[in-house]
Amino acid sequence: MTEINHHLTDELIMGYSAGTLPEAVNLIVATHVSMCDSCRAAVESYDAVGGAVIEQTEKVEVSDACLQGALDLIRNTAWAAPQVAPRAADPVIPAPLLDYVGGSLDDVKWRPVGMGVKQAILATSDEATARLLYIPAGVAVPDHSHEGMELTLVLQGAFQDEDGRFARGDIEIADSDLHHTPIADVSEDCICLAVTDAPLKFKGLLPRLAQPFLKI
Repeated sequence: MTEINHHLTDELIMGYSAGTLPEAVNLIVATHVSMCDSCRAAVESYDAVGGAVIEQTEKVEVSDACLQGALDLIRNTAWAAPQVAPRAADPVIPAPLLDYVGGSLDDVKWRPVGMGVKQAILATSDEATARLLYIPAGVAVPDHSHEGMELTLVLQGAFQDEDGRFARGDIEIADSDLHHTPIADVSEDCICLAVTDAPLKFKGLLPRLAQPFLKI
């Protein structure tokens, strides 16, 4: 079992349990939760609290016509179980992420960013952006700060920055107060799931010029 040292905040866990997060943020939280026993237990606790609140909520009467309409719709709808082939496990990509990348790590459509770094932007709603990042061993991502929030979950390898070292299963939560230069460990290429809700703020001129084209 991989030891995870960097976890979700209570605010993110609460939002995930309540279903109020943007799709991209929901995706990275679900992926981390699938890897982290501690955060999964926290989600289950919030789910239990939410269930208790619903149980205590004042009930609203439903008209007979409304109930009958729902029953008629169920009876008159042809239901067929979807034929889904069993999906093989991927050693890098956790289950919540598989459909977003196309099935496995081999199906990811990488696009070069520079210095050997590659990215693949995933299809989610517009409130936030999710992307896979491939960072060759020993390579640094250009130093930057943040307009908003950046969540980075390590799927393979590790990286280190001003906040510490992050390995598989660890999630870094960065905001406008953090200015950092993530560097992949020299021992292995690093693959991360990164989610942002606003553009990054790069210090260097070349990253700033490329930023509109790379949608970072």
